[in-house]
Amino acid sequence: MDMTTIFGDYTAFAPMLILMVSALLLPGVQMLTKRRTVTWAFAFVMTIVAMAVNIIMLTGDFTGSSLGLVEYDGFTGLMNALFLAVLFLAVLVSNASVETTRLHVGAYYALMIGATVGMMFVASSSDLLTIFVGVELTSISSYALVALKRNDARSAEAAVKYVIIGGMSTALTLYGISMLYGLTGTTVIADIANNLTEMNWMVAIAFISMIAGYGFKIAAGPFHMWAPDVYEGAATPVSMFLATGSKKMGLAVFIQIFMVLFAAGTTCADIIGEEVQYLFAIIAAITMTVGNIVAIAQNNIKRMLAYSSIAQAGYILIILAVMNEYALTAGLFHMITHVFMKGGAFLIVGALICVGLGEKISDYKGLAKRAPFLAFAMMLFLFSLAGIPPLAGFTSKFFLFSSAIGGVDGVTSQWVWLAFVAILNSAISLYYYARVVKAMYIEKGTTTEKVKIPAAFMVAIVICVLAVIVLGIFPDAVFELCEGAAAVVMG
Repeated sequence: MDMTTIFGDYTAFAPMLILMVSALLLPGVQMLTKRRTVTWAFAFVMTIVAMAVNIIMLTGDFTGSSLGLVEYDGFTGLMNALFLAVLFLAVLVSNASVETTRLHVGAYYALMIGATVGMMFVASSSDLLTIFVGVELTSISSYALVALKRNDARSAEAAVKYVIIGGMSTALTLYGISMLYGLTGTTVIADIANNLTEMNWMVAIAFISMIAGYGFKIAAGPFHMWAPDVYEGAATPVSMFLATGSKKMGLAVFIQIFMVLFAAGTTCADIIGEEVQYLFAIIAAITMTVGNIVAIAQNNIKRMLAYSSIAQAGYILIILAVMNEYALTAGLFHMITHVFMKGGAFLIVGALICVGLGEKISDYKGLAKRAPFLAFAMMLFLFSLAGIPPLAGFTSKFFLFSSAIGGVDGVTSQWVWLAFVAILNSAISLYYYARVVKAMYIEKGTTTEKVKIPAAFMVAIVICVLAVIVLGIFPDAVFELCEGAAAVVMG
């Protein structure tokens, strides 16, 4: 297929254009048809079309197409595929979820697709301002998605907290960008990397402000306080979307900005590179430790998964400490596996809410007898998150942690202590994951009545189960894609 014939000079925007048009049309589709299923089908089909176009571009000769400060390359294509996979799973189950039945579905799907467009825009940008626009498009859409459950007090509280803390992060980010622009006269990341000629207090404030502002987006410690309340208050498909999609956008921001600014040979790396690496190492250690320790005390499974997501963000931040191509490759691979591990766990929570099961871990007692496949799938997802072989989480953590130890060179690095902290935290996480498994398989529930979940949830959960198993045993093909994407960023 000749994409340039269809999209002309806007080929780099092709998957985003499809989604943008869909988001604009969805409220009209809802208004004209008055049927939830038709609106869902339109959103679902357009998501599949965008996925197909992205695959064609990623596997064809379209990497390298650009339009000003937006470029489609191997990194963009891989991140687009990740974001679209998250959108696919969220849209697939939304029509069957009891938590979305009372929402205005036209606005719901339009906001979710709009948030995905923002994520994709971030992944293709090479300028601080265009990245900022993409982040804010996703953030504003996310605020509205959380608040759509209008008669739910938890949703309203979560949305207010999300907006307030999000506004603070936006202010910090803009302050940092303005400082860098004042110092260098440009917002193009590659130019900033070579235009900074000296270290002073303004440079330090600029980078600290940006790290704090964007740290909020990935719920990095100590900027994580919003995540548990938001994930608990939002509809479960939205919680899954934010935990797996929005968080990856924040990580893409860090990669697009800091991996380029502090790549070997840049002026930035010479001036302040090692100090920033140590800062990220400390943030990574704090994030994974806080996430795992606080998760132990949680009785609500959504909140437990939220703190688990915080810990997972800490693991991925290892790439910003190590800051080499192998670490970035491993980090990208872990981001992909995390979509299916954490996404699958949230999908099971959403499916069980549909049949009247509560959100407390105690509500999962005896689930193995009521829904054997769901209990088995949840066990797989949780053990994969903990890093138990041969599941995807073990494979991706092995690559990620080894990058801190020495990577492919076999030379012991200065970040061995960070790998030790990460391994220790993985061991801690097994405790609270095992609590859920114990409830499902060992403890007795109040009833043995069989559970039957909607077919859409079953399809989505099966996809995640297969991905967790296949990526764990046969990671080579996806890992090679991650290698290509990392080479683009570091090149």
